[in-house]
Amino acid sequence: MRETLIKSVCDLRSALDMGSRELVALVGGGGKTSLLFALAEELHRGKKRVVTSTTTKVGYREAHRSPCVVFTGSVASWKDTLREGLQNHGHVFLAREPLDSGKIDGISPSLANEIYQDEGIDYIIIEADGSSGRPVKVPADHEPVIPSSSTKVVAMLGLEAIGAQMGPEVVFREDLFSKLTGLELGERLTPIVLAGLFLKPERLFKGAPSSAKKMVFLNKRDLLSENKEAEELAGLILESELNLVEHVVIGSILERNYVVCSG
Repeated sequence: MRETLIKSVCDLRSALDMGSRELVALVGGGGKTSLLFALAEELHRGKKRVVTSTTTKVGYREAHRSPCVVFTGSVASWKDTLREGLQNHGHVFLAREPLDSGKIDGISPSLANEIYQDEGIDYIIIEADGSSGRPVKVPADHEPVIPSSSTKVVAMLGLEAIGAQMGPEVVFREDLFSKLTGLELGERLTPIVLAGLFLKPERLFKGAPSSAKKMVFLNKRDLLSENKEAEELAGLILESELNLVEHVVIGSILERNYVVCSG
């Protein structure tokens, strides 16, 4: 068993080992939208130019947590509007168009790749799949939708799932989860079961570029009374012989504290 190194940090930039330019794709469950905006706000405070978006759909109100929203489908000159928004606000949420459902349609992965070539943008952060607010997510055949230029893929899970009973209130696409893990409805979600979501590239990291760094973010540490099971889960992920995951963050976006675990 490899020794797990643990260190505490107070900022997401350090926790996620952010480089000087990144295209970050967020997948899984347990707070992707919260991480997207918390990271964007932190980078913006550091005077960086940040574009946030989704390759699926996001709520209208959620998108407008950004100081500026630009729609690519509304005017031909949207690229000029994007540059102006970055100059004036430093952080822009980019989307295709608003929908009658009250959601906003995201951009294509090819467009994310294209705008990442713009040296006027420091960071692009993409929510690459949906989980309907559940802490645990198993991707369907068409998910996630990860841009091929992604430099980092962060797979998320909400720590409130540890010890919970497997069911639709906790697991999004519970039928696929059952097929993947063999767990039946009502059975307990243990660290060893949850670790399996991260240990093969065709699971939560499905479609991630081979060159992208793979990380795990275990969110909502504030909902646990102790770290023992969260650290057990992190250790199981890091001990995999595939060495798929570079490091695991155990943290609370709400409380802004993070523990980085590495093998």
